[in-house]
This record gives sequence, structure tokens and C-alpha cells, in this order.
Amino acid sequence: MAYDPSTIEPRWQKHWEANDSFRTDTDSERPSYYVLDMFPYPSGSGLHVGHVEGYTGSDIVARYKRMKGFEVLHPMGWDAFGLPAEQYAIEQGVHPEVSTKANVDAFRKQLKLVGFSYDWDREFGTYDADYYRWTQWIFLKLFEKGLAYQSEALVNWCPALGTVLANDEVIDGKSERGSHPVERKPMKQWMLRITEYADRLLEGLERVDFPESIKAMQRDRIGRSEGADATFAIVDHELKLEVFTTRPDTMFGATFCVLSPEHSFVGHITTAEYQKAVDAYRKEAAAKSEIARTGTEAGKSGVFTGAFAINPVTKQPVQIWVADYVLMSYGTGAIMCVPGHDERDWAFATKFGLPIVEVLKGGKVDEAAFTGDGPHVNSDWLNGLGKEDGIAKMIDWLVENKVGQRIVRYRLRDWIFARQRYWGEPIPIVHDADGKPHPVADGDLPVTLPRVENYQPTGTGESPLASMAEWIEVDLENGAQGQREADTMPGSAGSSWYFMRFIDPENSQVLCDPIRAAKWLPVDLYLGGAEHAVGHLLYSRFWTKFLYDLGVCPVDEPFAKLVNQGMILGNDGRKMGKRFDNSVDPSDVVASHGADALRIYEMFMGPIEQEKPWSDTGLDGARRFLNRVWRLFFDEDDQLHAIVDDSAPEANALKVLHQTIDKVDRDSENLRFNTAISQMMIFVNEIGKMERRPRAIMEPFVLLLAPYAPHIAEEIWRRLGHQESLIRHSFPAADPALLIEDEIEIPVQINGKVRAKLKVSADIEEDALKALALAHERVQAYVEGKEMKVFRYIPGRMITIAVK
Repeated sequence: MAYDPSTIEPRWQKHWEANDSFRTDTDSERPSYYVLDMFPYPSGSGLHVGHVEGYTGSDIVARYKRMKGFEVLHPMGWDAFGLPAEQYAIEQGVHPEVSTKANVDAFRKQLKLVGFSYDWDREFGTYDADYYRWTQWIFLKLFEKGLAYQSEALVNWCPALGTVLANDEVIDGKSERGSHPVERKPMKQWMLRITEYADRLLEGLERVDFPESIKAMQRDRIGRSEGADATFAIVDHELKLEVFTTRPDTMFGATFCVLSPEHSFVGHITTAEYQKAVDAYRKEAAAKSEIARTGTEAGKSGVFTGAFAINPVTKQPVQIWVADYVLMSYGTGAIMCVPGHDERDWAFATKFGLPIVEVLKGGKVDEAAFTGDGPHVNSDWLNGLGKEDGIAKMIDWLVENKVGQRIVRYRLRDWIFARQRYWGEPIPIVHDADGKPHPVADGDLPVTLPRVENYQPTGTGESPLASMAEWIEVDLENGAQGQREADTMPGSAGSSWYFMRFIDPENSQVLCDPIRAAKWLPVDLYLGGAEHAVGHLLYSRFWTKFLYDLGVCPVDEPFAKLVNQGMILGNDGRKMGKRFDNSVDPSDVVASHGADALRIYEMFMGPIEQEKPWSDTGLDGARRFLNRVWRLFFDEDDQLHAIVDDSAPEANALKVLHQTIDKVDRDSENLRFNTAISQMMIFVNEIGKMERRPRAIMEPFVLLLAPYAPHIAEEIWRRLGHQESLIRHSFPAADPALLIEDEIEIPVQINGKVRAKLKVSADIEEDALKALALAHERVQAYVEGKEMKVFRYIPGRMITIAVK
């Protein structure tokens, strides 16, 4: 008889909730372990099974660590403010507060159906006033320290959405949400000086356990470059062009310059002959995002201004072009181009017929750019020097001749921290009649979002809050009338520090008690999608460092270890989601197969970091495995098998058990969930063949299974006679003596192919093994009459023989 998850799982979920089984004792004397999911946007009608993958992995770790003796903090909340939630509300024709709360309820119900062991007493959303009071407090501290300021900035403006968008919210010149056209235009914005922390954000990457791909993306976004600013005089103008270069040693090969379309000089230096073409090109560039402008098509378009600059080292005139791959947000918005030694410059020069000069020996620059390093040539007083000496000598020359300086620059720009929308944290600033910003007093926090019926974006560049006179007009301390800031914070504000609030969510005096923060931070394990690599992760690291500097946070890196779960694709091989109508609702899977089968299947699909397609067949296999587990214990009448008894276990049963304990223990610790399940399947197959199934073998297996399939494990544990839940029962420990193999199988590889296998004692000496191998008839067939070049034994693994 197969087990029935439809009755077992709800019963245990009610038991856990009624007994507050997963409540964290924040002040416990047990060692602490903090495992956290990137909390979801409740911006749609529900989660799909792709979301469940990461949550299942973190839940296995949480349950495993509790059984290993840790006090575990495993909370859940909602990233509920921002554009995704507001756009969903607009599409549904309801107020965002109504739709967001409804979505939160739907998400919470789905998560509880899968049996995740969250401490629901700590639940909050970023839209809760008790929470965003502290988000506003952090903003005021940033403002107080000069790290929050207003400035004219070139932004991604989306007329259809009526707001500014971050770079990572723009794809191929269109908004990520809704695919609306986006244009670049200057607007006065609130900004945060994340650039002040650029070097510390780079240094911190050396101290955290993040995937190397994530570290690389963050380093690239920060983009620290050492080099020089060089001055190019512009012919027939008093203007001087400042050009940043990381390779000043190649200036003798600089044969043209390129300006960003937004560079202020473009309008002054463009000649009448080229004005129309330049204007059209600038308009076209304004419609592209920074990501599109620096992608694979970068450097394939441009327009000549008609102006020339003077190369300060060659004294020769060089053409000045405009091209959209040069960004005002990096360096000076102007570059010198050395086509002989840069692939993009070479392609540009070749396309537009510009000169190419070799200044580093080692390639044929008329055929392709030489991007390696070699001695300088055609470079006057740099000839013969290598890269480092050439750079040093050129910078000294630029400084001495007052046409340049040594400098460090960053690709990272200050964080645009304003949205012209309704659904976000109000910025706690009041402007006086002169436009000067004044901070709201701490005692007046939170500045709550007014409840209004019309929250639609205006499309004018003003937030809908600007027209709410009763809310926006306030008195300043001096009695004069002021106006509240009408822009709201971006959705990334609330998600930049939520991991701290989960530690102490009900504290009304401080954002987190410092003693508790010191115990629980940094987060031991953080699971979430790689799409947040250079947005949320960078912002949260910045805020943590700032709070550390304030003395509020005990650490300057929020997450000790980061794991990115791989995407689960639809069964059509495409990204799962509403766009392709290929989502699988976890509630439907729980109804048809059970929560434990869903958990087992998603973890057995492959390494958690890998991308993999959904398969109903694989889901069926997970359910069959759990049926086999059930049948190990119970007969056709659903009664405990008579063969599950208190007899002494046999040696081979003990060996299988302890091999399984060791494997599942190590794999759970290292998040190799798929191979842990594979080993449990081996156990079920082996023990299923045995005539007796002693409790001493069967009960430890139930404990191994519990983090992975908690409902069925709890049910079996109770039916075995245990009255207490197993959630804090000690995880089994393997006996090292039972892990030693008495006999092992050694493959014999001859000239790269396995030709034989030997079964030998695990402690056999190499000389004896060599004699046995060479005496084997299949080995003899390949080595007889030939010269043996190699005989190598890799202990316990393989014999390699090479013959000639």
C-alpha cells in the first residue's frame, strides 16, 4: 500500500504550526546558523516550481543544521514595494496595497503547502510601516553623512511606466517589465554615493564565499582602472578634451578620439557639415540602455563631428568622432583610440577608414589588432620598453608637460535612488521655498504613504504624490511652509538590509539589537538567483558597510556564503513564466504527488547550481521512491512490518547504513542534495532485499531522510513509537570503522582504455597488486611481447599501464 501524502502532510503541517516548531530562540546558547532566501516579490498570482527549488535547498540546510545541534534562523518575508508590485496592481485594476496583500497571502499558502520550516513569527513586508520606518532612518543617516544628495543625472526614463529605471531594468532599450521604450535624458534625482565605497566593495569580495562568476560581475560593475587622464587640445577651439586611458604608453598609436553622444563638447565642436548626422545619431543613442551600448554590437556605429584634436605626444591632428559605446558614466566620456592594439578600435577604424599604427611589436596590425604585449615601437622615447616601464615613463612625461595626470577611475556610478511612482517608501525629506532639503526628525518617522485611490503614474516626470496637497504640504520647524519629497525610494531600498531586521523584527527602539546582530551576522548561507548579482547584492553590501561605519552593524559583509540556484526551465526548454505559459504551480504538484515528492524531485534533478528542465516523468519517479520507503516499514494493511524488529543488525546492513550516514551527512553539509538522495535510494534498494530490518538500521535512516522529505519522515517516526517530533533529534553519526572497505574493485587502464577489473583487498601492497594485474589473462593479452612504458597505481582508484 502506498502512503497517502494528502492526509499525512496537512496533519504534520498543522502540528508544526500549532507547536511553533520552527520558532528561533534568538538568545539561545546553542551555536547559531542563519540560512536565508532572497525573499520574493509578491507581484503576481503565485510562485512556480522554479522558485521552490532554492527554498527547498535552504530548508534542507535549516532542518539538517537543527539536527546537528544549531539554533537556526530561517525566516521569510516579502519584497513588497516597488515597480513589479505596482505594475501588477495597475494590470489588475486594484490598489497596490490590496493586490500585494492578496499576493502575499497566496505566496504564504504555497510555501506552507511545501512544508518549509520558516519562523513565521518573524514575517514582514518591506511595505509595513514598522519596517520602512528604519529604511527611512538609514536614508536620513546617509543624508547626514553626505552620502545621499540630489543631482542632475542622465537616467533611463520610461514614458509608459512614468519613472526612471535602473540599468538592470532595461533590456535592449526597453523596460524589463512591459517591454516599453526607454530613453536617456537628464533629470534631477536623489543619489547615493556608493562610489565612496568602491574600493571596499572590491576588497570585501576577497573575504566572502561567493561563486567566482558573481565576483567577476561585481568587479566588472565596479570597474576599477588605474591609468592617466591626458589632455588633447581641440583645433580652432579653446576647449581641451580630457581623455582617460589605462594604457597611456600606447598614445603614440592614438589615431582618433571618440566622445560619448551625451558629452557636452559635441554640441560645441560639431561643424555645420556634420551637424544633421550627429544630431540624428545622438537621438538614436538616447533610446539605448547602457547595457545595450556596451554589448556585442558596441563599436559598430559612429559619426564624425568634423572636428580635430591634437595628440599631445605626436603633435598630430586626429579626428573626433561620436560613438554610443562610450559612456558619460565612465571616465571622462571621451576616449583616445589605438586601433593597432584594441579589437573594438580596430573594427571601428577599419569600418571608417581611419589610420592604424603599430606601437607594440608582435603582430600584423593591418590584418588584426595585436592585443598582447611586446616592446614598444614607433614610439620615440618609449621604443624598446615593456608595458609597465612604458606606462610609468609616459605618465611622468604627461605630468611633467602638464598635459595629464595619474588617476584611478571606476565604472561604478552613484546609485539613482528615486522613482516617480506611488508604491514605495516615501523619502523623509521636506523642501523649503528655495528647494533646500531638510531631513524629517527621527521622532516623526515613519513618513507613511498616504492611502489614495488614484496612484497612476503621471508620465510627466513627477510622482503622483506631488498632487496630493494634504500630504505634501507641511510646516517646517521655523513655521514656514515646505513640501515633502514626492519621489519614492526604489524597490531595492527595503531589500538592502532586511537580513538584519529578521534578527530582531519587533524592536521599536533600534533597527536591530547590537548583541543579537553580533551573534547572528553575517548570514551563514544565502540562496537566490544570479540575476541579482550586480543589483541587490551590491546595494546590500554597500548598506552593510555603511551601517558598520555607523556602529549599527557588527560586520561589513552581510553574507558569508552565497549559492545561486540554477533555473528550472519549462518542459518546453524555455524559461518558466507567464510569458511562455509554461509555469508549473507547486500547489498542483502537491495535490497530485505530495510536497515530499516535489522536494525530492527538485533536489534530485541535478546539482542545485545547474539549469535543468522540468519533467513530469521525473516527478513520478520521486513519488515511487517515497512509496518504496513507505513499504520498507509498512505492510499491505498499513501496519508496521513484523520484520521491522529489535534484532541485532547484520554486518552488511550496518555497513550500508553507515556508508549512507556518511554520504548524506557530507553531501547535506556541502549542498550536494542530488547525490545525498542517490545514496538514500541505494540504501532503500539494499535494505529492501534483507529478511530482517532491525530498528537500529531503520530509525537512523528516517532521521537522514527527514530534512529532505519531512512529512513522511515524521509520520514513520511517530508510527515507530516516538511521541516527540524528530526536528531537533540528533543527526546520526557514522562509525569510521564501518566505512573501511574490506575489498575494492580496481580498474586496469591500458593505453587509455579500461581492459580489466581486479577485486582485491583494500590494504593490498602495490608490488602484490602489480603482480596480480600482470598475471590477469586480459591484461596479458594487451601487454605480452610489448615494451611497458608506464605502470602507475592510484591507490584505491585505478591502475594505468602504457605499452609500446
